[in-house]
Amino acid sequence: MSDAAVVCSHVSFAWPDDTPVFDDLSFTVTTGRTGLVAPNGAGKSTLLKLITGELTPATGSVTVSGTLGHLPQSLPLTGDLTVAEVLGVAAVIRALDAVESGDVSEEHFATIGDDWDIEERTRAQLDRLGLGALALDRRLATLSGGQVVSLGLAAQLLKRPDVLLLDEPTNNLDLAARHRLYDVLADFHGCLLLVSHDRALLDRMDRVAELRGDELRLYGGNFTAYEEAVRAEREAAEKNVRSAEQELKREKRELQQARERAERRQSNAARNLKNAGLPRIFAGNMKRGAQESAGRSGQVHAARVSEAKARLDEAGRALRDEQRITLELPDTEVPAGRTLFLGEGMQVHHAGRPVFADGGVGLHVRGPERIALTGPNGAGKTTLLRLVNGDLAPDGGGIRRGEGRVAYLSQRLDLLDLDRTVAENFAAFAPERPEAERMNLLARFLFRGPRAHLPVGVLSGGERLRATLACVLCAEPAPHLLLLDEPTNNLDLVSAGQLESALHSYRGAFIVISHDERFLAEIGVNRWLRLADGVLEETGAPEV
Repeated sequence: MSDAAVVCSHVSFAWPDDTPVFDDLSFTVTTGRTGLVAPNGAGKSTLLKLITGELTPATGSVTVSGTLGHLPQSLPLTGDLTVAEVLGVAAVIRALDAVESGDVSEEHFATIGDDWDIEERTRAQLDRLGLGALALDRRLATLSGGQVVSLGLAAQLLKRPDVLLLDEPTNNLDLAARHRLYDVLADFHGCLLLVSHDRALLDRMDRVAELRGDELRLYGGNFTAYEEAVRAEREAAEKNVRSAEQELKREKRELQQARERAERRQSNAARNLKNAGLPRIFAGNMKRGAQESAGRSGQVHAARVSEAKARLDEAGRALRDEQRITLELPDTEVPAGRTLFLGEGMQVHHAGRPVFADGGVGLHVRGPERIALTGPNGAGKTTLLRLVNGDLAPDGGGIRRGEGRVAYLSQRLDLLDLDRTVAENFAAFAPERPEAERMNLLARFLFRGPRAHLPVGVLSGGERLRATLACVLCAEPAPHLLLLDEPTNNLDLVSAGQLESALHSYRGAFIVISHDERFLAEIGVNRWLRLADGVLEETGAPEV
């Protein structure tokens, strides 16, 4: 395993329509845990596919030293497959069963190879990932999305890979499943290259690889260390820009002063020559000499100005484009203690079965509370939010809503009209605001100029979230209770930071479903609820 590595040498790749992705990209990743970060659309998943050989570079080469395992973001699996088939152990187990039944055919021994302990290893791997109760003949269609992801990881680990590539492995995992995955990866001793926006997972890496354009830079340490390094780089770059700006101003000022001195000397020289009564040819030679001297001086200063501009451009290129949402939302302020929602004994039935325990669940939301709703996948958290929003009527119990609008952001971000532009959607949510004010607010959500007039359907996931937030938070009337269902799913790190910025400006109450511990810590949650086994209870912190 010590020799496990991925080496990319002068790799270039473009899509069939000639859209470039990489040009002359080179890097080496060796043994250890490496987190790969970059904005959505930068080419992270494409890079993993180039490493696996699913895609072929136009130029350059990709070399993998050791056995390769790869867990893509979307697993190409059908619901008819069994757990054993997904794990790749079905044929070996059938051969083992045949041998135990007395069939000593040579082909069975060839199928088994060295995997006589495959059932024990399979069970141990499933146990570590919280899947110990799964029968090997169970169909994939009966599993949750999180179980499928964990199963896919188990399949890769059973290959005993030297090099392991993972693309967003914690998507769809609840908090308990995430922590089990963290523990499993902590014990992996080969070369791990992992794409993730999960900051808690990235904080367990040995190094962070940042993909920016055609360069991949490696930073030693975990994600927190990477953030500190980036912050120091940004501060140094900003200082260099300020210094370069001052230098350019100084050189421009000296150039102008040199020109003015040259003009005064020429004017004085012309008067002196005329007053001296010198011959015309001698006076002309002196005048040309003065002009040439002034020209040389001007060229020197102009060259210095050009060099100062170049240094400013170079300093500017080192600056990172860190776009943050900055706004104030006073209309969303809610007095402390005001009841926004009161539900008692709420019960809902799905397929004739109750979602919550006997007696239902109760929830009281007051004032500007910031509530995190945690619990395992499938516990009914989204159902509870739909009850609060009014999308779903309870089959039992009572509900009372206070004054103020409730806004709900579902996981699908399906609140906006995809065919209308960002500006048109915003106008529909805030028709009484003057157009100039609406455009100013959209600019604060980073939709400036032509970006505000793009159809919502063509936006990236992060852009669509920002557009939805603009319409929801700045709508009329402003929402006093905001419901968010897994808002950071599929968001890159920059977009997650922008969401945090917007929620810091929000003055109302919110309930957020999330398994992202770092996100919950950043948005100032002051009340924790956990829904599990049909019971909703207060907790001091998210339980694992």
